[in-house]
Amino acid sequence: MSVFTSKTDTKSDSFAANREAMGELTSRLAELNGRGAALSARKAEKFAEAGKLLPRDRLAALLDPGSPFLTIGNLTGYMVDTDKEERSVPGSTIIAGIGTIAGRRCMVAVDDSAIKAGALTVGSAQRIIRCERIALRQGLPFVHLVESAGGDLKAYTVEGFVEGGEIFANLARLSAAGIPTIAVLHGSSTAGGAYMPGLSDYVVAVEGEGKAFLAGPPLLKAATGEIAGDDELGGAKMHAEVSGLADILVPDDREGVLAAREVIGRLPPTPEVRAEDYTEPLYPAEELLGIVPADYRSPFDAREVVARIVDGSDFTEFKERIGSATVCLFALIMGHRVGILTNNGPIDNQGAHKATQFLQLCDSSQTPVLFLQNTTGYMVGVETERGGMIKNGSKMIQAVANIRVPRITLQIGASFGAGNYGMCGRGFDPDFCFLWPNAKTGVMGGEQAGRVMRIVAEDAAKAKGEEPNEQMLAFQEAALKHHFDGQSDAFTSSGRNCDDGVIDPRDSRAVLGMVLAVCAEAKARTLHPNAFGVARM
Repeated sequence: MSVFTSKTDTKSDSFAANREAMGELTSRLAELNGRGAALSARKAEKFAEAGKLLPRDRLAALLDPGSPFLTIGNLTGYMVDTDKEERSVPGSTIIAGIGTIAGRRCMVAVDDSAIKAGALTVGSAQRIIRCERIALRQGLPFVHLVESAGGDLKAYTVEGFVEGGEIFANLARLSAAGIPTIAVLHGSSTAGGAYMPGLSDYVVAVEGEGKAFLAGPPLLKAATGEIAGDDELGGAKMHAEVSGLADILVPDDREGVLAAREVIGRLPPTPEVRAEDYTEPLYPAEELLGIVPADYRSPFDAREVVARIVDGSDFTEFKERIGSATVCLFALIMGHRVGILTNNGPIDNQGAHKATQFLQLCDSSQTPVLFLQNTTGYMVGVETERGGMIKNGSKMIQAVANIRVPRITLQIGASFGAGNYGMCGRGFDPDFCFLWPNAKTGVMGGEQAGRVMRIVAEDAAKAKGEEPNEQMLAFQEAALKHHFDGQSDAFTSSGRNCDDGVIDPRDSRAVLGMVLAVCAEAKARTLHPNAFGVARM
């Protein structure tokens, strides 16, 4: 037993200040998380008059009662589709995440047709693609509750159109991999959106409401001059009786969701994974709000965070006396074995050596790795460079990129420079990547960027025999600081799809326990791939 004894003084002024700052961030996160639901709820009366469920009510009816739902991409699209903060909708027009349906863990995407008629925005497309990629890697059935006006033409870009094709390619790949795809057609599914049901293995369609057509009546008339009504052209009844697109025809929204649950209930069950017995941490999760300083430059012991996440606050430290700013731990989270790589500062040569060996040990023992990011990057300086920082850091990055076990990243503080890469940032394709609301991400901090460019400009002026223009340099330094810092905060980077979402620190253990279980189930799941996926007759 290596139970950690906390040194955190929960009655200190610094703890109270940290807690207040983190509390403001978590309150902001809660407001942003609720913004889409509040906007969608405004259409409740309209949906009720049409005999339809609101999208979040469809999701609630689909999931097993009382089961957890892990949202993926809760802030995707925030401050991307508009520059007016108060009008930006975090999560865009999609509700998405991992939940349990009829006892089977599934990836679920729901078009929020109460917002922009469910039109596919930049953020919506990014969110669906990320969910499909996770479903492919983890072998999760993919369920889509469809009702969308198609692409948001006001936000059209040619690169968005081209890249959006991955949505459909992934549906084909899921089916070919033997991973079931299920679509419920609750409303309109137009143009490219028609391929959402078209590429699904099972299609449930709501009579009188579900519609799918490559060209809706207005576009059809404009393109060919042909005049046709919705039902004749692409109504649910027509697709069930004539085209064969729909497999199951139901009378209303609720029956559509129940039919999907029935289909899923006949799939192979989620593999049972035996985790070790576990106990809760000795220290309450609430204390996580006061441990991490608001200013990433203020040091703290990451072990204090770990002690409030892992089972029994019990962990074994690897090479504690070497490269001490790089912390390597073996522990359990909800009974699942995990290796934890975290930081108490920059990564030096010894730290990189230690981390590389630790990652190789995790790989050879089939132990998933949690990267608990809190670093300003790799150490710099004459002595460090001469000691081989580039090659040592590169060895660590090689290990991070190539280990064959699940990799989960949680940013709890700074994530700057190559430290983001060496600690398995989004570019290294971790199985899951989440942020705390205080996290900072960037090539460097804004203050450092401004100072670097000032030095470069001063040296350039001196090389020309000129005096530096102090006024211009001050303006440039301030502008660069604003430019860098304006993109580094968790809400902005998450809005740009740089992770799988921002979470409340107090939810860390529950989130990590769930994704570790998902990864363990993926390893135990037997799939039966086929050549091209299931083709519609």
